[in-house]
Amino acid sequence: MTLKLHTIVASTRPGRIGPGIAQWFNDFAAQHGKFDPVLVDLAEFNLPIFDEPEHPRLRNYRHAHTKAWSESVASADAFVFVTPEYNYGPPPSLLNALNYLALEWGYTPAGFVSYGGISGGLRAVQVTKQILTTFKVMPIPEGVPMPMVFQNLDNGRLKPADIHKTSAATMLDELHRWAESLKALRTQHKASLERKAQAA
Repeated sequence: MTLKLHTIVASTRPGRIGPGIAQWFNDFAAQHGKFDPVLVDLAEFNLPIFDEPEHPRLRNYRHAHTKAWSESVASADAFVFVTPEYNYGPPPSLLNALNYLALEWGYTPAGFVSYGGISGGLRAVQVTKQILTTFKVMPIPEGVPMPMVFQNLDNGRLKPADIHKTSAATMLDELHRWAESLKALRTQHKASLERKAQAA
């Protein structure tokens, strides 16, 4: 069975450029051929500031938006976060989405396509990597930083430079190695979550 890769658009603000960049990467992943890629836009889940009354580890979700987000995350074997940098960190929409869940993230690898000005979003990536480890996610070193990204955009669509393509292929190869290696743990983890849900 082909492993499922979710490419997550992290920014939700009006006028964002993330969807065009994420679409390019998702298409590139499909051509690369090692994953079944799925494009996931946080804006479509319309998550308010975390509003569940119980801790996410209990998975006793009250709201439809949380249940939909939980189902999406739990179905993935690996993640790539497409993110800008806000004040040396990730956008609040991404932090909020991460904090909505706990167990669903477990035993998956994650990579980043980051974009922005001179830093290419790398400072946001470093902050997010630390947070992901608390969810038992393995953030890999390989990534696709895009400094001064506006020069590579044409009406919202990314015109990737050769370095973007090379970096994306390298990241996908490594992400697949980790996803394959973690597959047994991931399978056990999913089965455990299902048993707990049935017993509840």
